Amino acid sequence: MDKQGFWYRAFDLYYDGFRNMRLGKTLWTIILIKLFIMFAILKVFFFPNFLKSHAEKGGESDFVATEMIERAP
Repeated sequence: MDKQGFWYRAFDLYYDGFRNMRLGKTLWTIILIKLFIMFAILKVFFFPNFLKSHAEKGGESDFVATEMIERAP
């Protein structure tokens, strides 16, 4: 691999930086746990699948089109 190439140097910079972290690894772990909670758990409980409950199976595009036309100013 070309050790003077941009991609190699960029990868080496990040790899070396993450390898030598101590506090940073803990912070990244906390960040990843919070992202998991936000996108996986909260989505299930607070953001239901609106189209699935209001549109017929296979007619999602028709439902969206009708709603957009009816709500147009």
